[in-house]
Amino acid sequence: MYVKYFTSVYGIITRVNISKKIGENLKSARKQAGYTQTQVAKKMFMTQQQYSRFENGVFQLNYEQILKLCELFDVTPNYIFGYDDWLINRFFAIGY
Repeated sequence: MYVKYFTSVYGIITRVNISKKIGENLKSARKQAGYTQTQVAKKMFMTQQQYSRFENGVFQLNYEQILKLCELFDVTPNYIFGYDDWLINRFFAIGY
């Protein structure tokens, strides 16, 4: 029972960390593309506060939102999710 509780807590911590990392990547991509949160929010048909929650890791993006943001920021989903291009290229070079 103790291990199950620890696993649940660990799972929550992991999900929070992933959401934060995705939010940091969104913010970085947005700034590199030269947009404000308000500009992005209008393009996504939401308020600035709603969009801000994605960058802060409070809300999770759905598939359509991910693709629209990738197109807007001219990045790949791999960038948003934090996958290192070097690691991906290495993985395919090995032949998996």
